[in-house]
Amino acid sequence: MHDDVVKSTVHSTDTHGYSEAIFGVTHLLGISYAPRIKSLKRQTLYGFKSMTQEGRKSWAVATTKYIDEDIVCAHWDEILRLVATIKLKRTTASDIFRRLNSYSKQNSLYTALKAFGRIIKTLFILRYVDEVDLRMAIESQLNKIELANRFTRAVAVGSPRDFIFALQEDQQLAESCNRLIKNAIICWNYLYLEMRLRSVDAAAYSEMMIAIKAHSPQSWAHINMLGEYDFSDEKLSDSFGILPLKMSA
Repeated sequence: MHDDVVKSTVHSTDTHGYSEAIFGVTHLLGISYAPRIKSLKRQTLYGFKSMTQEGRKSWAVATTKYIDEDIVCAHWDEILRLVATIKLKRTTASDIFRRLNSYSKQNSLYTALKAFGRIIKTLFILRYVDEVDLRMAIESQLNKIELANRFTRAVAVGSPRDFIFALQEDQQLAESCNRLIKNAIICWNYLYLEMRLRSVDAAAYSEMMIAIKAHSPQSWAHINMLGEYDFSDEKLSDSFGILPLKMSA
């Protein structure tokens, strides 16, 4: 919500990143929450008590528990107030959920939020089971995230999973350096691809575009992460353009 550059309408996480409360909040924020849930067959599906038993007999997938409609209605105004606070950027969603998670599990607002989220979660699971395109889109998105994480670890030579700096300022400096190197590699990849596209015929151009669309510019196999970096004026001057890749024998 605080990203003014990327305005995404879909948010995907792995199993550890989802909860019923998040399903409810993202729905009210106008964001489609699409996590990859492990052990999907063990998930509980919820229905409404008003649904007749006669109608349930024709269902291919049966619900096992009911939605607590009373608590959702009783705390509906509070739920909307919480969502409006996130929408107006008065505070971050992480701060709100951190506070809610610190309360007792019997906190009425949190219980109501989870009860509402169970409706959205049940609908999502039914869609997830029924729609192959949805499953493929979620898998593709999470693969991009995992690729970005591997890219970060590849650039952070040594112990990339741990911060070796105690001070926050030093940690931010290390993270900024990591981001700068990644952006430089991605920029080089784009420039190299542009040079190659300009030098091929129409048939090869179409084939290359198909390959580019199916892959990511976050590629670093051609980069020597342990090489010697020369920042002298002579080396920094680019008078020959983008050099071709050195292909291994």
